[in-house]
Amino acid sequence: MVSAMEMDVDMMESDLEPAHDHAQSREQWARFLDRCIYARLDLETFDNYVTQLYSKHPLPPPVVADIFLKPRPSNHWTLDPRIPRYVEVLLKHKLINIPSILKALYNYSTSHLQAHTAGNIPPELSDSRIQLRWGSSFLAEEVIFYRLTKAVRMEKRITNSVEALEICKLVAKWMVLFVSAAAGFAQDVYGQLQSPDIKTEMDESRAAFVSTLLAVSEDKIVLAALSRPFAKKVRRALRESMATFVHTTVPNGSDLFERLELFRTETLPSFEPAGKKKNTTNPVIDDIESTMALDNFIVNEIPNVNSRAGLYIHLNALLVGRPIIDDASLFNYLHNRYQGDIQATTIDLILASFDVVANIVFRNESQHQQVGHVLRSYLINKLPLLLATLATSMFPPLSAQFCITEALSQVDTNAFPTLSAMFDDSHTNNTFADSVRQDFCFACALHGLIPETSIEDLLGEITYQTLPQAGRYIKEQLVEECMGDTERIQRLISELDNMDGNVGAVCQALAELIARFCNEKETMTLKLLCSQLAKKPLSLDVMLLFNRPIAILRPLCELLDSWGYEEDQGEYQPVYEEFGSVLLLVLAFVYRYNLSTADLGIHSPDSFVAKHLTVGQLSKPLDELTDQEKIILDKWIMGLFDTESGGLADELLSSCPPQDFYLLVPTLFHNIILAFATGYLDEESLKTGIEYLANTFLSPSLVPAIMHMSNQLWIELNNTQEQKAILKTFALIILTKQSSTDAQAMLSSVLNIVAIPLEYSLRSYQRYDPKSQAVEPLLKAVRENIRLSRRTASAANNELETWTSTANGGFAANVRHVLQGFVTWSAHPGLNVAPTSYTHRQIIAALKMLGARRLLYIILEEVKAQTDAGNDSIAHDIAIALICAPDVTNMPPPAESALLVDASGHPAVPPQQLISLPAALKHEAEDCKTIQKSDPVMAEIIVRLYRKVEAQLQMPPPAAAMLQGGLTALDLGENAAALGDALAAAAQSDGLGGGAGAGGDDTTMGLDLGSDMGGLGSVGGVGDTGHHGLDFSADGDMFSSLGTGGSGVDPFETWGMS
Repeated sequence: MVSAMEMDVDMMESDLEPAHDHAQSREQWARFLDRCIYARLDLETFDNYVTQLYSKHPLPPPVVADIFLKPRPSNHWTLDPRIPRYVEVLLKHKLINIPSILKALYNYSTSHLQAHTAGNIPPELSDSRIQLRWGSSFLAEEVIFYRLTKAVRMEKRITNSVEALEICKLVAKWMVLFVSAAAGFAQDVYGQLQSPDIKTEMDESRAAFVSTLLAVSEDKIVLAALSRPFAKKVRRALRESMATFVHTTVPNGSDLFERLELFRTETLPSFEPAGKKKNTTNPVIDDIESTMALDNFIVNEIPNVNSRAGLYIHLNALLVGRPIIDDASLFNYLHNRYQGDIQATTIDLILASFDVVANIVFRNESQHQQVGHVLRSYLINKLPLLLATLATSMFPPLSAQFCITEALSQVDTNAFPTLSAMFDDSHTNNTFADSVRQDFCFACALHGLIPETSIEDLLGEITYQTLPQAGRYIKEQLVEECMGDTERIQRLISELDNMDGNVGAVCQALAELIARFCNEKETMTLKLLCSQLAKKPLSLDVMLLFNRPIAILRPLCELLDSWGYEEDQGEYQPVYEEFGSVLLLVLAFVYRYNLSTADLGIHSPDSFVAKHLTVGQLSKPLDELTDQEKIILDKWIMGLFDTESGGLADELLSSCPPQDFYLLVPTLFHNIILAFATGYLDEESLKTGIEYLANTFLSPSLVPAIMHMSNQLWIELNNTQEQKAILKTFALIILTKQSSTDAQAMLSSVLNIVAIPLEYSLRSYQRYDPKSQAVEPLLKAVRENIRLSRRTASAANNELETWTSTANGGFAANVRHVLQGFVTWSAHPGLNVAPTSYTHRQIIAALKMLGARRLLYIILEEVKAQTDAGNDSIAHDIAIALICAPDVTNMPPPAESALLVDASGHPAVPPQQLISLPAALKHEAEDCKTIQKSDPVMAEIIVRLYRKVEAQLQMPPPAAAMLQGGLTALDLGENAAALGDALAAAAQSDGLGGGAGAGGDDTTMGLDLGSDMGGLGSVGGVGDTGHHGLDFSADGDMFSSLGTGGSGVDPFETWGMS
């Protein structure tokens, strides 16, 4: 008996596939559907005709459902609003059933497209046979899911175990699909892949599906079927899919959540045979059991405390390297941390921001422009914009002015002195923080957060500063001012250094200008803009406070990849100069922040920029060069060093596009060094060639040249002649005063890019040959460039030496000391108490050197010790902040990288990431039962931290308002009227129009889930009047205009379907 049932269950899924032996009948049904949609057939007439059609051309339910829910080449964007109404009629006549609807709806759902686009669709759920899916099926899905809820709850349409188990299989697939699609939207933070409307529609569809899922999980026939031995695979599928779906979709603590969790954690496990769960060796089952153990693990809750150190740690992590302040992610973090307390959020954000700046003052890092400039700009130019966004959620009596006043009253005046304190004899000569409070207040006034007249009261002294004369900048106005006015562009770039609150608009305007000039190929103006920005590495930091790297660099990379000569090109040297300036800015960003090709938004494996960044430092052996490359190389050598050849004439430049030249630069310099080392090239000729290459139109090529020679200098330590030739070349490039101011400025930009690897190479050689006199002048010449070269959050050698030499434990002891400092500061955050000395480089370095698990246990052990000391809430908050802090060196690629393809045309494999602290914590939490046996206290701390970290990192729950305010108010078993109201409201909110259906209304959805079971209303935005001249009046025959000859004529005969 069991075997027979198992066979029935397994065959059921194959039965659901559209049959292929009903070709003629399928064609008739498809033509009938087309005619119905074209004629806007009302439900009553459709009801009559469909039964006639079925009597002549019967089809199994899966095939009928597939025909009605399948997209067509002529319409594959969204389902016609009539379709869900027709589906209700078909369901009423049992021409289709619940499994067939779920299967067809699943096959063609838009969720597949979103999951595929972001690379999140599980392989086992992918069906390559389905070539066409709906562009936006969510509105129709929402209505159909609610209709299925009614069918299950009120109409008891599930009639046997086979059908019940097949429905369970399909809802499990739907849950996995929704989770995959939601993950795709979560990666697409900036909305690059889909519009916000699509995501909202998916959330509403998913909310409707939750009602169906709950109805199915509480159906008696379903529960009876799941309890049978042959249903073990179905039970497993439900457990696995619900574990993720429920926790990421349904608001925690709601009635829906509790009922679904009860089904997953108690009802389903109760169906398992006694004694078999513990003996299983199936890893999938083991994973399920560990998840269940974690979910059911009981811990003693402790009060949540938002310590002063928590947000301070998070902001440090955001700003320690490349600025990664994404507004949406930051606001989500603040919402999760403060649970909607807008007053506490605002005050703590201001305080933490001032603490971050105070930290570098007390660490004596403020004198280093590399560290201080971007933090000061964040505080004055970025923070007021964040506060302006938060202020939109404030309602009287709460105001932004109150929050700012309250926060400034707690700011440390030792770090940020008043104007009068600046003249005190005890005041230090550090002017970095002198005017920060005043500048911040004026920036807040500029954005309307406080009145200008209140600033003196806030500061407690008279000020002599005023608001910017031009007022608050608007990005669009700045862009228009700069179009055709290069002087305005230069002034705008110089304003990046301002501390007046207007820099955000400046940064966004510059990014917009770059994109516009690239699109219009306005390369002359773009050259000016890029060369000016490349000279100012600190301004790049400020740019990234308001723009993502991909927004700035993708247009530039696309321009470089597609750059070519015009047919009537007159001069070629300007082309090289423009190309080089654009490339120089790209390289400045890439090397300063250690960006990958995915960060740049490069889509093609044949991209010049991608090749330049991956192999642009490597020289090619002559036998690997193509004939064309050999010819070009010979021409460049002759042009640079043969005075009789005419130099770098247009003939040479015209035969060699700049992309080809830059890819050959390492090979060119390898041959130059080899020729000079072996005596084939004298010093005077070498000097002449380097002078050519140092000109503004070629000087960007010195970046790959110096990178290549730097590598060769410390790799080829035994080749003395080549090393001397490299050092001589370095001297000619670096120590020679350039002939023009522009050339000298361009060379300085080049040295800013290459200074760090150049210094490493020179010091390596210096250790090899301490007596060499050639190294020290070079190191001295690039000293200033070294300070401006990198901002990657990597720790300096002296920092690592200090941390690893900490007494009684080395690096581990250093991390513990930092944690203890945070706890002490947070427990006693008095006025004028300096923040704990901290740089997030410590945690990043510890993560790389100690590993995620060891670092995690250092944190856990300190939490345990602080808990014993009575600081449990503060210690937990600090641990959560450290674990949740973003790691700029281990960031996932941007969502746009899902579009990248490799050389074979397949999706590019994303770079592998290191194990993060949240991932390590999750792994330990899943092993909580084992840990509990040896250390119950630690197991409890791990599970408690894991749950708090998950809550902290949780993305905004989809359609939370709908689920909380709508579905949770519905008793789906007893309150059918409420469900009907929800259905009607869903349709009404979507602006759905409908025609006169069976008991429907022209202006409303017409859904009635009461006892009269009114007809299903329209789901789309298409009205039912005025279509193709048809008469849709109440008394009219809808087929009259189609030549049916009246109601007595067989409509199928007229339509050619008899």
